Amino acid sequence: MAILLWASVVVVGGNEIALIERRWFGKKMPQGRVVALGNEVGIQARTLGPGLHFLIPFIYKATKSFFTEILDNEIGMIESVDGQSIPAGRIFASVAADHNSFQDGEAFIRNGGQKGPQIEVLAPGKYRINPYLFKITKGTVTEIKDFEIGMVESVDGEAIPEGKIFAQAVSGHSSFQNGDAFIKNGGQKGPQIEIIPPGSYRINPYLFKVTKSSATQIKEGEIGLVESSDGAAIPAGRIFAQVVGGHNSFQDGEAFILNGGQKGPQIEILPPGMYRIHPNLFKITSAKAVVIGKGEVGTVTAQDGAPIQMGRLLAQSVAGHSNYENGDAFLKNGGQKGPQIDVLLPGTYRINLNLFVVQVAPAVVIEANKVGLVTALDGVPLPEREYVACPITGHNDYQDGSAFLTRQGQRGPQLDVLRPGTYYINPSMFSVAQDDVAVIERGQVGVIVSNVGEDPTDEMKHRIGSSQVDALAEEGKERYVVPKGFRGIQEEVAGPGRYYLNRRAFMAYIIDTTNITIDWDDQEGTRFDQLMVISKDGFPIQVSVKVVIRVRPDQAPYMVAKVGSIDNLIQHVIHPMIDSSFRNQASTASAMNFLQSRSEEQLKAENRARTDLERYHVECVSVLICQIRLPEDLMQTQTKRIIAEQQQEMYKMEQRSQAERTEMEKMRATADQQPTLVASEIAVQVAAQKKTEMITLAEGAAEAKALEGTGEGKRLTAIGDGEASKIAAIGEATAQAYNKQQQAIGEEAIKQIKIVELIASAIEAGHIKIVPDVLVTGGGHAADGLMGMLTKLLPDVDLSALTKSALPLSLGSAADRTKP
Repeated sequence: MAILLWASVVVVGGNEIALIERRWFGKKMPQGRVVALGNEVGIQARTLGPGLHFLIPFIYKATKSFFTEILDNEIGMIESVDGQSIPAGRIFASVAADHNSFQDGEAFIRNGGQKGPQIEVLAPGKYRINPYLFKITKGTVTEIKDFEIGMVESVDGEAIPEGKIFAQAVSGHSSFQNGDAFIKNGGQKGPQIEIIPPGSYRINPYLFKVTKSSATQIKEGEIGLVESSDGAAIPAGRIFAQVVGGHNSFQDGEAFILNGGQKGPQIEILPPGMYRIHPNLFKITSAKAVVIGKGEVGTVTAQDGAPIQMGRLLAQSVAGHSNYENGDAFLKNGGQKGPQIDVLLPGTYRINLNLFVVQVAPAVVIEANKVGLVTALDGVPLPEREYVACPITGHNDYQDGSAFLTRQGQRGPQLDVLRPGTYYINPSMFSVAQDDVAVIERGQVGVIVSNVGEDPTDEMKHRIGSSQVDALAEEGKERYVVPKGFRGIQEEVAGPGRYYLNRRAFMAYIIDTTNITIDWDDQEGTRFDQLMVISKDGFPIQVSVKVVIRVRPDQAPYMVAKVGSIDNLIQHVIHPMIDSSFRNQASTASAMNFLQSRSEEQLKAENRARTDLERYHVECVSVLICQIRLPEDLMQTQTKRIIAEQQQEMYKMEQRSQAERTEMEKMRATADQQPTLVASEIAVQVAAQKKTEMITLAEGAAEAKALEGTGEGKRLTAIGDGEASKIAAIGEATAQAYNKQQQAIGEEAIKQIKIVELIASAIEAGHIKIVPDVLVTGGGHAADGLMGMLTKLLPDVDLSALTKSALPLSLGSAADRTKP
């Protein structure tokens, strides 16, 4: 009895279960069943939990097994070996109720549990599951890390509708963790449109195949271009899908599809950031953001939109697209396909590069001392006869092409110019060419020829022409000089300065108002060769000429109207005129006469040039003949003739010179005797003077003593007369002595004697030393020096006798001077 009792007791441990097999005395299991229920013979669906259990030993057999344990990072996938059959077309069994996570096998079978893989999974924990009824396979929890997403593909469910790629989203499955709800709510078999965000999920890997992928990251300075692989078809004629809302930057694929999202390239783009986008539904292509640097401009070409109007090159501007960053607004507001008139200024733009092609071009930079000439490539056609478009306002120096077209800007060369600076101009709309500014220096004026403005009337031409100097009242001289605002040569000139001039509309002729010199010479650098003319007698003559002209500022427009420019004036007026003038003058004179009458020829040429140039409103300052060259043989003949004439004149002058020399010698001889003659004349004059003096003194004395008596007066008169007779007799005797000496010894001897007397007087007076302090001689006597010289000077005089006669007197005088 004790043995029977022991055999009927089954002790199950704390982490164990006991599988029961009924061997006898029970019902037979239904056909197809594997596990028995209740009183059916076979391995029972129910199990015994931990504890003390009593079983009839001959009827039941207990087999112990451990609990099924699912760890924290695991799930339990279950496959039932018994139950109802899974319906055709289904892979997983339907969920049965009240089986307590498969721990109540009998409830599982009784409640319609199906045989095969189960949808439900076991969460972490310990379970008393019949391992004979349920085969447990452990798997890891599906873990989606940060910056990852999980893409799900269901292996069971309804079929995806035809034409669709992704299964329709259903609710209630808790990120695919509730497979039963997924199936019951109509979940479809195949790739799912929903994704799994980062986290840990207990997903049945038999029902759902989860593939991990990196989240879509758009870096700073980039954009994401999106292309949908599923959705409605894009309407015919359109390239890009219509924008739909609610998809949260393409992260909600279900909302995208439900709201009518279209298959193909999307207009919307992804700005920098992290996105959980289904990569199988949306293809994301990273692209650089559009960066327009400083000094650059971006031109845009739209790949989709309405067609451009016929006859226009650029699409019309539309508002609201935020510099082409909002492609949807661009298309909805009527944006046109093709090159756009609006441009992108420097900056960074998130533009859909599939919808808009952006080309970067340099901005228009007008440098200093330059001017920008603009040509519009689109706009209203130019009127007939107009070369430059009419100016319009409001286009901000051609930077607002839309305003230019809106205000009916004309196509072609524009009147307004660009001054130095940087301009963000659409190069598809405007072409800009740089030109030099018009610089008018001091001493210059600018004559402006306008290609724009109204045509002057005949009456205006007549009035302007008649107002000119020397113009007849009924006929003007230069009728194309017009007031400001009219087409033609402007009456008002531009003074010195810098002008931003449009050379297409206004041509500036720079005219020097200072003196201009024109040379005809053989020197290097001169404009013209020297003139070659023929004289009347047939000799070729080379003439170097300078012509100085001047254009007065007030006459500059009329000069331009007459000949066009200074160069034309010189080439076609002055040069032929001067050449003709000198040819005509040379033909009326012989070569030598032309050379000799140079000043007259110069004056005639100047007068003629002044008269002729007045008709061209030019002032002739002067005409100068610099050089006249005759033929060499003619010059040699002329030179020889002049030399002969000069020699003849020289001979005459030499003859006159000799005659004058003879006369001079005669005068020299006379001059040599002048001392003697002068001394005689002076002696006579002295005697006469003394006579007069004595007479005067005597007369004075006589008058003084007149009171003393007449007698005394007579006495004194007699004395005076006697003295006068004496002096006169001495003078007359001296004169007669000189005359006799001259007759006896000659005039030259008298001169020599006089010289000796003068020398003797000088010696006597002590003015001449006869004996020097120191006397050095070469030999002979000391007297040889001075006496020799005197002997040579006075060969006919006995100097020894004169010296002896003078010496005692001299010595006596010296002795007198030495007396105390």
